[in-house]
Amino acid sequence: MPGEILRIQQPRHHKAKVCIWADLEISHVESLMAANGPEEIKRILSDLFKLTDYHDNLASAILLDLYFYTVQFALDHNFDKEQLSAFFSIVKKTHEVCSETPFGNVEQCYEYFKELVLCHAVKRPPWSVNQFSPHQVKLITDYVLNTYFRHMKLYKYVFTPMVRLDLSMSYLGMPPTPPPSQVAEDEKPDELLEETEQADMEQEGGEEENTEEEPPQDEESPAHQELRQLITSQLNGEIEKLRSSLNEQIHLNDEALQQKLTLVDGGASGGKSSRNSSKSKKK
Repeated sequence: MPGEILRIQQPRHHKAKVCIWADLEISHVESLMAANGPEEIKRILSDLFKLTDYHDNLASAILLDLYFYTVQFALDHNFDKEQLSAFFSIVKKTHEVCSETPFGNVEQCYEYFKELVLCHAVKRPPWSVNQFSPHQVKLITDYVLNTYFRHMKLYKYVFTPMVRLDLSMSYLGMPPTPPPSQVAEDEKPDELLEETEQADMEQEGGEEENTEEEPPQDEESPAHQELRQLITSQLNGEIEKLRSSLNEQIHLNDEALQQKLTLVDGGASGGKSSRNSSKSKKK
């Protein structure tokens, strides 16, 4: 609805759990393993997750590529059916956590990914199962770090909405500022210029014909006049005191300067007389 404020999901922590057969059932995994090529795998995935518009929709194409290369990685490393289903759900759920908020949540996503991997690498039923070997855990971690997390900001840019802050301020005692008029996209600049010139001419003609009367100024009450006179007299007195103090300070500085000049002149004349007397004695 227009004007409705949408609530934006904040970054949060998620609890991981075992997700074998959560997104890919055993029949789906068997179809993917029996596929004859990449195109058939993409067709199966697009039908399963409703991404059939990937030829026209870039977001669907990017998501389908993520799913396809996840399945291809599992097939290249000879994962069994349970491992393929679990690995696919790990990548899919990590992407869902990443794209649930436009804010930065790389730490929450990585912690959730590690917990998902541990849920399928440690035998501790019913909280976790021993589905992947330590070597496979290293392969999965390196693959997801070098593919998904390395491009996480790009995935977030595509699959999360853009957040823009509209800030408005209101002041007490002042009417709200009206919103600026929006110009239609199909309106031409020449037409705008002609309309502006015509509006300016009409405004000038209206000013010449209609002269508005200035509102009468409110007369001050006797109390206000008396207060104004009191403040003016007080300020004048303070200004006179400041002026006299400044003049006195200038006068004292002049006297001190004259005394210093007198001392300097006296010292210079005394030095000259002493030098003349020493010259006469040498002669």
